[in-house]
Amino acid sequence: MANMLRTIVENDKGELRKLGKIAKKVESYADQMAALEDQELQAKTVEFKERYQNGETLDDLLPEAFAVVREAAKRVLGLYPYHVQIMGGIVLHHGDVPEMRTGEGKTLTATMPVYLNAIAGEGVHVVTVNEYLATRDATEMGEVYSWLGLSVGINLAAKSSAEKREAYLCDITYSTNSEIGFDYLRDNMVVRKENMVQRPLNFALVDEVDSVLIDEARTPLIVSGPVSSETNQLYFRADSFVKTLTKDDYAIDAPTKTIGLNDSGIDKAEEFFRLENLYDIENVALTHYIDNALRANYIMLLDIDYVVSDEQEILIVDQFTGRTMEGRRFSDGLHQAIEAKEGVPIQEESKTSASITYQNMFRMYKKLAGMTGTAKTEEEEFREIYNMRIIPIPTNRPVIRIDNQDLLYPTLEAKFNAVIEDVKERYEKGQPVLVGTVAVETSDLISKKLVEAGVPHEVLNAKNHFKEAQIIMNAGQRGAVTIATNMAGRGTDIKLGEGVRELGGLCVIGTERHESRRIDNQLRGRSGRQGDPGESQFYLSLEDELMRRFGSDRIKAILDRFIEEDSDVVIKSRMLTNQVESAQKRVEGNNYDTRKQVLQYDDVMREQREIIYAQRYDVITAERDLGPEIKAMIQRTIDRAVDSHSRLPQEEGQEGILNFARTNILPEDAISLSDLEGLKTQELKDLLYDKALKIYDRQIAKLRDQEAVIEFQKVLILMVVDNQWTDHIDALDQLRSAVGLRGYAQNNPVVEYQSEGFRMFQDMIGAIEFDVTRTMMKAQIHEQEREREADFATTASEKNISAQTISGDSDFKGVGRNDKCPCGSGKKFKNCHGRKQFK
Repeated sequence: MANMLRTIVENDKGELRKLGKIAKKVESYADQMAALEDQELQAKTVEFKERYQNGETLDDLLPEAFAVVREAAKRVLGLYPYHVQIMGGIVLHHGDVPEMRTGEGKTLTATMPVYLNAIAGEGVHVVTVNEYLATRDATEMGEVYSWLGLSVGINLAAKSSAEKREAYLCDITYSTNSEIGFDYLRDNMVVRKENMVQRPLNFALVDEVDSVLIDEARTPLIVSGPVSSETNQLYFRADSFVKTLTKDDYAIDAPTKTIGLNDSGIDKAEEFFRLENLYDIENVALTHYIDNALRANYIMLLDIDYVVSDEQEILIVDQFTGRTMEGRRFSDGLHQAIEAKEGVPIQEESKTSASITYQNMFRMYKKLAGMTGTAKTEEEEFREIYNMRIIPIPTNRPVIRIDNQDLLYPTLEAKFNAVIEDVKERYEKGQPVLVGTVAVETSDLISKKLVEAGVPHEVLNAKNHFKEAQIIMNAGQRGAVTIATNMAGRGTDIKLGEGVRELGGLCVIGTERHESRRIDNQLRGRSGRQGDPGESQFYLSLEDELMRRFGSDRIKAILDRFIEEDSDVVIKSRMLTNQVESAQKRVEGNNYDTRKQVLQYDDVMREQREIIYAQRYDVITAERDLGPEIKAMIQRTIDRAVDSHSRLPQEEGQEGILNFARTNILPEDAISLSDLEGLKTQELKDLLYDKALKIYDRQIAKLRDQEAVIEFQKVLILMVVDNQWTDHIDALDQLRSAVGLRGYAQNNPVVEYQSEGFRMFQDMIGAIEFDVTRTMMKAQIHEQEREREADFATTASEKNISAQTISGDSDFKGVGRNDKCPCGSGKKFKNCHGRKQFK
């Protein structure tokens, strides 16, 4: 153990020696930069860009570039980075985490690597935990970057897409972690490239990196929307329709449990829903509801596949055990279709459209770095998950803060009484006090007790970031008493007021140990900045959450002996502090396991998400005919159908192939059973594909020109992909909820999720190709619609294509909302060119 500790310490020392050498090289340019006129110093940015384009690396430019920023900061802000700040900047440039204590100037440290990496022109994202800090840092440090000729943008949630795009196109963009994540997800839901806001992810520098990449990593980012009551009505309407059908209106393929409408069924659907063509592009969603209603009514059987409970809920029956599966739901809208069939309430639920974890979001950057005062305790996680090292940077001045040993009381009441007494005593002598709490309720309780004790104070609960910063900045003034949650005030320094140093500096009082040592260290670090005096003291009780869950029997036994004699007894010992830290390590280990598991599950989706998003981007940016891709989908759809039916007896198989062809790719009169007789598997595939190509060419010929063809192909593919991907995410969410139970069968849930998720992904790809094929072949593209364009501009949830553009408003005069649109689309005016008028 001793050898291992020595190795770690020596490694840190060796790393610091290397950093010190580079920092001295930066400092060697100080006089040279100081001698330059303002214009000459500003011209260095253009010079660095040219040198980078001519082959020099950012590492080559580092000493000079850092020296330029130091000099610029001195002239613009009156601040000059210290030697240790240069070292921290070098660590950041290398994609690691410099652990720098509170008050060591992390914001100024970041200016050097941010400027250097912005030289490459690929964008630098400075990530903060809230919008106040993003705005503050962008405004203050932005002066330096702007002075040096770089552009600075601030990405806020309230900004429009155009404003966000402008912010992301800047050399340096300040944003919160959540907004970057949501922008990434939304970018992969748009249908036009010009609606995307982000550039490829290049370099992210994360402030308070432990908060963003560790504390928030257990909660994935999710873009979702509620299933509207209008959508629920569609389930009932589709159900009403399929109940009017006869056996001649649909074809069931028993082996694959699939079902589809015949020509007579299609005619009935068009009459029922008042459509010109069921398989037109704008009806893709409706066909999905009809398909589910068909499955629910004619394939899924009551008391075999599902039961209706006394509470009017549809419960799935496990085919292996015969038991109902509480909490499980059929995916892809089938469960709702069964609810409509049985006349029970359709459960309201939100549908996930896109999701990603912070771990996978930030691992997509080419380079990732971060700053914090407390990361060493999570060193293993940073290394394993993000491939980032933690490098402790020495303080500019020695830390002289006094960290007292913890005080343990038997009850909460005794503990809080001691805290109030301590605060009152320090207030009376003028020493500022910061009281840290774990929960808002504790803050309110202490505030109430301080009011009773006659001690004026400020309460900070982190609800107002602008007010938060102001309160924290005043917390070091003489006689100030501030109550705050342990996380409050991160990123803001507490500066001591006049005469406070002589009183012992700021005293930090912790009313409870947090489950993470980092949070306690953050609270302690509010005091004793830049060599200031300070003091910290933690008050604990046996009734604290951490002590109740993880406190050892040894502590309880010792305390029990004293409690009998005195209820206000207090224990102060190193053993106690060690026991508490041991409990914290166990909690940290549990939390790490949770985050690791979240990542393992998300890694399955990550691979699938990257494939779908990459292919989606190819479609959005395509300026070529997508015919080859669609024809390949048609061929694979035919191959799958023929292969699945070829395993059946010949007559039954050929009947199934004929039904498939007529229902999905060809007009009913284009093929008959005699055409299929005597053909081998490959010959069947070739025959169907040749016939399908002729239909495809005929469909494409109806469009006015190549631009319209490409637009039509793009919209078709994107609509289908977005529908299927959303359903797939929903299905994966349900799989993850259910797969944990497989652990009882000695199966690894993550492995089960991986294999099942892969199979579901393959099924989804098949479903995408099937839907594209069916819609392409069956869509009715009218001759008079050759002028038709896609009006598919904003998000994946907008599923309409408008008909041809009409040149003047005069064409619409006197048109009623329920009249057919003059454009020739066949749709009602209110659903076509009258959409805006009749919103």
